[in-house]
Amino acid sequence: MKRVQHPALTPIAFILVAAFSVQGGAAIAKGIFPYIGVAATATVRIVLSAVILLAVFRPAVHRFTVAQWRAVVPYGITIGVMNLLFYEALVRIPLGLAVALEFVGPLAVAIVGSRRALDVVWVGLAMAGIALIAPFQADDAVDPVGVTYALLTGACWAAYIVVGGRVSQRLDAGVAVATGMAVAALVVMPFALVDGGIEKFAPGLLVPCVALAVLSSALPFTLEMKALRLLPGRTFSVFMSLEPVIAALCGLVLLGEHLTRTQWIAVALVVVASAGATASVRRRTDLSASTS
Repeated sequence: MKRVQHPALTPIAFILVAAFSVQGGAAIAKGIFPYIGVAATATVRIVLSAVILLAVFRPAVHRFTVAQWRAVVPYGITIGVMNLLFYEALVRIPLGLAVALEFVGPLAVAIVGSRRALDVVWVGLAMAGIALIAPFQADDAVDPVGVTYALLTGACWAAYIVVGGRVSQRLDAGVAVATGMAVAALVVMPFALVDGGIEKFAPGLLVPCVALAVLSSALPFTLEMKALRLLPGRTFSVFMSLEPVIAALCGLVLLGEHLTRTQWIAVALVVVASAGATASVRRRTDLSASTS
């Protein structure tokens, strides 16, 4: 009997592996913050990632066309800014909450332009989850500055999905990620120099920083670029939105971050919204395929 092929499974696997890799890297980053600070941690991570990726893929940047540069430069800028903002959120609030809040970005990409009333329900569930996390009282345990940084990260994440999809059509995945990471390194480095964290870097931090670079940047960004090439932006974004629960579990297991019952409910609402939006995207895709 001939085995039935499921071409969508491979890009979905790419996304899930990338998600666990990113959250494991975030846990490592949170352990480095006390030693060199947020900006320096982001810079070391991105610079090491760029070095690794440039050595592996060796992009021939001197042959890039103007159109390719116009695609990869915004991609790299988005990576750099997104990482800085996320780390600023992570140093203030638990990992699971930071990722749940930044979900507003990919969810917006997933449903933008949709006219289905059901998609409004998924957005409402996600917004309800975010509302349960956002602090409304002065004595709330959740840092409002951290919440703001997480939401700004979400905006960058939405931009990353859009510009990442564009660059994936113009450059090979590995070349795009390597070049984009080099651009990102140039973006974040001034912040680390001003902050002074680079001067505090000690040799003992090299191993965890290399692990951080591989888990948080080199591996997941490469996998995500491959997935973006194979999946529509909406489908990519809703599968990526499974990260809130992955982040909450990684925060619990790796960092001992125990969320309150309300916060777990908030994460669950985000995940339900993601599952519902994913089902909605699949139905629309199947209908389009059946009429083509």
